[in-house]
Amino acid sequence: MPRPVAKSSPKTKTVPYDVSEQLRTPEEMAAYLDAWFAEAPDDAVGIARALGDIARAKGMTQVARDAGLSRESLYKALGENGNPSFATVLKVARALGVRLHAQPA
Repeated sequence: MPRPVAKSSPKTKTVPYDVSEQLRTPEEMAAYLDAWFAEAPDDAVGIARALGDIARAKGMTQVARDAGLSRESLYKALGENGNPSFATVLKVARALGVRLHAQPA
């Protein structure tokens, strides 16, 4: 008696998720950054990466130009191992069109 042949399931293809593809409007970008400040206020690396996500959504070349930085230094500062100076964060925020603000904790 022949044995049943198991059908192979189709291979699932995955692609890395890139949040920058979801950040389309200034409101979405600001809400994303606000969420980082609210959920992880002490995570400087994460907040820098969030700025990088927003910069990629707007276009790194244009953001670097508007911030007065080279594209390479912007990638380095806002990348996974980046540690941007506060001056760089302020320049990038201005170039992104977002404002940092304070409120009582």
